[in-house]
Amino acid sequence: MSVQLVIAEKPSVARSIAAVIGATEKQNGYWQGGGYLVSWCIGHLVSFAEAGQYDEKYCKWRYEDLPILPQPWQFIVPDEKKQQFEIVRALLNRPDVDSVTAATDAGREGELIFRFVYQMAGCTKPVKRLWISSMEDAAIREGFANLRPDSDYEALYQSALCRAKADWLVGINATRLFSVLYHKTLTVGRVQTPTLKMLVDRDAKILRFQKEKYYTVGIHSGSLKADSGRIADAETANSIKEKCTGANAVCASIRWEKKTEQPPKLYDLTTLQREANCLFGFTAKQTLDYVQQLYEKKLLTYPRTDSQYLTEDMGQTAQHLVSALLGLLPFAQGLDLTPEVGRILNSKKVSDHHAIIPTSEFVKQGFTGLAESEWKLMNLVCSKLLCAVAAPHEYETVTAVFSCAGNEFTAKGKTVLVPGWKEIDQRFRATLKADTEEEVLNTLPELAEGQSFSVMANVSEHFTSPPKAYTEDTLLSAMERAGAEDMPEEAERKGLGTPATRAAILEKLVQMGFVQRKGKQLVPTKDGINLAVVLPESLTSPALTAEWENRLTEIAKGKADPDEFMAEIEAQVRQLVKTYSCISADKQNLFQSERVIIGKCPRCSENVYEGKKNFYCGNRGCQFVMWKNDRFFEQRKKAFTPKIAAALLKNGKAKVKDLYSEKTGKTYDATVLLADTGGKYVNYRVERKE
Repeated sequence: MSVQLVIAEKPSVARSIAAVIGATEKQNGYWQGGGYLVSWCIGHLVSFAEAGQYDEKYCKWRYEDLPILPQPWQFIVPDEKKQQFEIVRALLNRPDVDSVTAATDAGREGELIFRFVYQMAGCTKPVKRLWISSMEDAAIREGFANLRPDSDYEALYQSALCRAKADWLVGINATRLFSVLYHKTLTVGRVQTPTLKMLVDRDAKILRFQKEKYYTVGIHSGSLKADSGRIADAETANSIKEKCTGANAVCASIRWEKKTEQPPKLYDLTTLQREANCLFGFTAKQTLDYVQQLYEKKLLTYPRTDSQYLTEDMGQTAQHLVSALLGLLPFAQGLDLTPEVGRILNSKKVSDHHAIIPTSEFVKQGFTGLAESEWKLMNLVCSKLLCAVAAPHEYETVTAVFSCAGNEFTAKGKTVLVPGWKEIDQRFRATLKADTEEEVLNTLPELAEGQSFSVMANVSEHFTSPPKAYTEDTLLSAMERAGAEDMPEEAERKGLGTPATRAAILEKLVQMGFVQRKGKQLVPTKDGINLAVVLPESLTSPALTAEWENRLTEIAKGKADPDEFMAEIEAQVRQLVKTYSCISADKQNLFQSERVIIGKCPRCSENVYEGKKNFYCGNRGCQFVMWKNDRFFEQRKKAFTPKIAAALLKNGKAKVKDLYSEKTGKTYDATVLLADTGGKYVNYRVERKE
């Protein structure tokens, strides 16, 4: 009897699929039953080979070996994933398996994960594609009822392959090139480096900013207040104040204007990450991790989407969800809402996946058993759905201009006519412990043109504000918009990275020490600034990289040639290596870290510095060195800290707590002596127990 093999991206997803299609018998590395075998990858089971696999010489980083341009490309299975790969390979090649279903995540990366495994296993059996936006049982059943040939996704695979190859080529070659030139590991990436450049440019604007003082004059009479424009100097401001105090101000003009603020769109991943950062301080990665968990719990739809709409056949689903949420959400109790669902439906603006919305499973389960972070995000997504189908927010502005002693003053007011979606938003925000800004409405008294007021005047001092440092919220927005002004209007994807990759890019920059978090702010480090400055524009330009991202989207749609794209990437890499063959001597020390002085050498009195593995004398002719992994400290289970080293150098001894005794199995405090005999190794001994 023949069976169908289903390959998911993660064990948890495989478990959910298996339960729905009847594969309930657990085996080693897969489920079986109901005519199905369901196995899983662990993320990328198969990856591109390291450079050293192509040629042993690439194990060392040397300029003369660049550029590295694999032909043909080779692949590896990482050691920690070999066991699961062998299980999947055996299943793919089982004689009773006559067809395969790719059930990895429905997106560019998921397609790549499956294809690499399928090809590495040498499988040629027919493949169907499961494409779903929710892990609910009904969505899985519907997906299996509508499996599509995997050939429909060939262009998507080509796009994913080009992205992965481009990242490898630029990453490997540019990283090795600049690391060799500057004698420090400098990780360069196709998307992460332009992102770093944006942070560095903003930091430079902040540092260069020179605040300027300016003044305004205010006039007031009862509840009426009006202000002048900016005035450059105090003398002029005080002169106007003197002239206006006790004088009459005449209302010269009044302008009323009715305005409408349309409801927000639903969430794609980037807008959700931005608002979660703004409201809760979550990093982009934390938000992605939390919503992935909610997706796997069947409470949220697929998170890695760049659409803010639902397809037109989802109108009824949306209606049911909205009705249920009005009863489920505490802040929605008593809301008078007539949902306009049609506003959030647009199939043309949904490519792979629709916007992020709660599922019908969430409606049944509610918030029971959710962690605080998950609870916050579910509330956020639910409130956004209600806001998106609510009435527009309507208000009226009034602008009154006054003339007083030959000077002009302006007063502005605002009146809400129809609260609309903002009422829901305000109710939701009132439930948050996070700091949220409440809009302050200024209501002007009844006014008529020609009306006169006796006024008093005052002078206020102000300063111009520098640009604000990026937060994850504002940086994600900037990444999304990067290069947009240089691209045609019809370009589908503008910006750096994709919703699915942006979080990882930010984390990597922090991890590599090029960016640091200061509260909610993201600030480049000294090394980050130096790196962005020394790299060529081809690697740092957000516009150029955004153009690449758009090309990759075009490849995914079958509208651009993958071979042409790769040829351009290879040409760029060759040119890069050719252009940057050497650097000036003064730049070679640009990334050398400042050495930390621990004390004076007992042999030659030069400075002793801390290294990664030791404390060493700065005099090259002197061989004095204290190793951090010295047996004396390791046997006593004590870290050889800079504090201990400093005391030994200064006093020849150090008081050390909690030394371990192998004889008694207990710890003790003692004074440790530096017993340097001038030989290759420095010795230590316990002088006395405290």
